[in-house]
Amino acid sequence: MTPFGERVRALRREKGVTQVEMARALGVSSAYLSALEHGRRGRPTWQLLQRIIGYLNVIWDDAEELERLAELSHPKVSVETAGLGASATALANRLAETIALLSPEDIDALLAQLEAAAARAEAIQRARRRR
Repeated sequence: MTPFGERVRALRREKGVTQVEMARALGVSSAYLSALEHGRRGRPTWQLLQRIIGYLNVIWDDAEELERLAELSHPKVSVETAGLGASATALANRLAETIALLSPEDIDALLAQLEAAAARAEAIQRARRRR
């Protein structure tokens, strides 16, 4: 399952709507919607994402969150490490080799560490641009 699929499923269930009903309203098959929720399909197109947001009647922060989750929800990821250090390549390959073996708790802990490191790096970049 992807972060986007998980959130769409939760919102759909909160509204008391079946996959069949939602799929019909969006103009997609229920099989496609199921695959999107379960992460067997890549991220939705921008147009479909907007239809989902409208159908689920989410606004502002929730709509932005769905857009962000869609960006993070491609189930087959390719990581380009050319031009980076050997450690970056080792990290990408080790994650690819072991992610299926990790517990949900370990995955959450690693993700939290990566998010914190990314936030620090982004803050440094913003500070450098201001100079």
